Amino acid sequence: MRYLLFSLLLLGFKHDYHLSKCLIEYSTTDQAVQVSLQIFIDDLEEALRVEGHDKLALCTPKEAPDAETYFEQYLNRHFILKVNGKERAYNYLGKEISEDLLSLWCYLEIEGIQQINSLAVTNDILMEIFDDQQNIVQVKGPRNQGGMWLFKKGESSDQVKFK
Repeated sequence: MRYLLFSLLLLGFKHDYHLSKCLIEYSTTDQAVQVSLQIFIDDLEEALRVEGHDKLALCTPKEAPDAETYFEQYLNRHFILKVNGKERAYNYLGKEISEDLLSLWCYLEIEGIQQINSLAVTNDILMEIFDDQQNIVQVKGPRNQGGMWLFKKGESSDQVKFK
C-alpha cells in the first residue's frame, strides 16, 4: 500500500482540493507556542517553483540541499504569528512526510512565552497559487480556551484573546 501511494505521488497524483491544516497550542509547562502544520507536498513545490526554486523533491532521498531553506523562507512570508500584540519569530524545528506520503508536517515553536493573552494568526499559505486554497487553523490556549478558523483568499487573518 505504501509503495502504491508513493508511486502515485511520483506519477504526479493530483488532488481535487487545496487545503492545509494547522494546530497551534500554548504549553504552560514549556512556556511556548507550538505549531504543527500540514501541507500537500505537490502544492508547496508548485508555490516554491513559481518563486524560482524548481526540482526540490521535498521529503524524498533526492531532496535538494537548499529545499528546507526555501521552505522556511516561504513560511516566514505566509505564516505569521503575533503573541500579545507583537509579531514573534518562530523556530523551525523540522519537517516529516505524512503517512500517506502526499503531505508533509512541519513543526514550529516560539519559546519564552511566560503568559499569553492573545494570539493573532495570518495564514495565507498557497493562496497566491490556488484561488480555492483553504487553511484550517485550530488554536488551543490556556485553560482550554481557543478557536478554529477556516481561512480563504482575502480572509487569512484572525485573533483569539485568552481570559
